[in-house]
Amino acid sequence: MNTNYILKSINTEHPPMDVVDFMTLGSDSSCHFHLIDESISPRHLRFEFRNQIPFLKDLRSQNGSWINEIRIEESQLKHNDIIKLGNLEFQFQDIKEISQFPLKSKNLVWNEELSSLASGSKTDFPILILGSSGTGKEVIAKSIHESSYRKDGPLVCVNCSALTETLVESELFGHVKGSFTGAIQDRKGAFESARGGTLFLDEIGDLSYALQAKLLRALENNEIRPVGSDRTIETNVRIIAATHQNLIEKIKEGSFRLDLYYRLNVIQVTPPDLINRMEDFDVLFGDFCRLYRVRFNFSGIAQLKKYSWPGNIRELKNLIARASALFPAQQIDELKVQKLLDKNIKKDSNLETYPSSTEGTLPVIKEIEKQMILKRLSANKGNQRLTANDLGMPKSTLHDRLKYYDIDVKSFKEKIKNF
Repeated sequence: MNTNYILKSINTEHPPMDVVDFMTLGSDSSCHFHLIDESISPRHLRFEFRNQIPFLKDLRSQNGSWINEIRIEESQLKHNDIIKLGNLEFQFQDIKEISQFPLKSKNLVWNEELSSLASGSKTDFPILILGSSGTGKEVIAKSIHESSYRKDGPLVCVNCSALTETLVESELFGHVKGSFTGAIQDRKGAFESARGGTLFLDEIGDLSYALQAKLLRALENNEIRPVGSDRTIETNVRIIAATHQNLIEKIKEGSFRLDLYYRLNVIQVTPPDLINRMEDFDVLFGDFCRLYRVRFNFSGIAQLKKYSWPGNIRELKNLIARASALFPAQQIDELKVQKLLDKNIKKDSNLETYPSSTEGTLPVIKEIEKQMILKRLSANKGNQRLTANDLGMPKSTLHDRLKYYDIDVKSFKEKIKNF
């Protein structure tokens, strides 16, 4: 008996049924799967296994047996084949192919979105992961790779905001010796390093407009050209891209290509902020506490649950890591939690995430930070990447700070130009 396959009804309420050798379907009560429908012959079709390979055989039925809209007398079956007999339709499924996505959530909406990735991960379609910083986009990308048919291949991650434009192009496509200063030897890029696997492009929203065009060509033609080379290389990767930025707004601003957005946005997943999936707080909190060997008492945990977590899961993990460093082998109570919370971001647990503009007088530490940003922007003539490097922060963080302090970089650059 072979029970590695099931037959799942599409247009009736029949429960799924194990498919076994010589199993018959028909309207006769002696059939293994008794179907009461006038369009079904008494003995309509039969399943057989030959060397462990499933076959379907029509038993000279009146209305015929169909697989994927093709009438057959006998045919081998494959996972997800649609079988039609009379008015009824069934889906043939290989249990080994029905996978569960490794990430779960107690939040029903988010868990449903994660579940949909079980099948989406098994395609080669690009996946675009959107959402706030710290929501676990890289963890999702890794889970997609591990659930894919490319799981035995490499997973290569590239942070598009962490490199200069020249280095990003080299990082993605590789370069040949002597193509630019410092290129002392040929180097494979991420597309080649990820051959047969997955390429994760983090912070895709920070990619320059010129490089977006090159990336689009690489995705559409499945080929790349290393920097300084006159030859193209055929690619074999699955693309996952992620960003915390609003790409639709960037498209409206003219800083992100609409055609690249459509090319990447075949499957989209948007992890919610932690405050919107607090059903998962206890599980995440428990995992991080075990990782860093930290204990919180009841009042400490209650205080954490009142906090709005603007930095999301990353902030929660960092807070518990900080607790292990500052209060080793101690139980963390409410007073210690107050010391652990980042007061530069939050004045109290009910404060909203960074607003889009400031009103009134800034706290002293914020005013100092704002002046530092303005000073470095002035020194760098409005260049955000150089300013972020000078301040020792990711460009995405600087972008958030500029929004928080209502600093208009475009007008700022114009002032520098006219000075």
